Amino acid sequence: MRVDNSHHIIAAARRRATATRRRAAAALRRMDNDGQPISFDALAREAKVSRSWLYSQPDLRAEVERLRDRRIPSPAARQVPDRQRASVPSLRRRLEVATQRNRELEIENQQLREALAIALGEQRASAIVGRPRDTPRSKSQTIIGPC
Repeated sequence: MRVDNSHHIIAAARRRATATRRRAAAALRRMDNDGQPISFDALAREAKVSRSWLYSQPDLRAEVERLRDRRIPSPAARQVPDRQRASVPSLRRRLEVATQRNRELEIENQQLREALAIALGEQRASAIVGRPRDTPRSKSQTIIGPC
């Protein structure tokens, strides 16, 4: 009759599972403390575990997702590659051009306001000159009687 030694295999599997879990948790803490980007792939490489195993662990999966979502930069905070960044002289030139354009638009606005004022004045003057006077020059011939 054979002796049942399966308890040794079960104990070894439990130790291996516990060691794997500790390794993954330690790697996750280390990556977070170092400010490294958190992803399932990065954690799997760091902890030397499979991604599928990480996905199957609800607590580790939730923590990876929480840390990953926390570190996703907003679109405004994403860095522009160096080759696409404007140089300081380029930015100064763009500012000078924009300032000059603003000055030109201010002058144009002032000219348009003055032209509008003149046009409105002429319109009002012609309306006043062409309008009949408020007081009649002669008395009216028709007399309206009582109703």
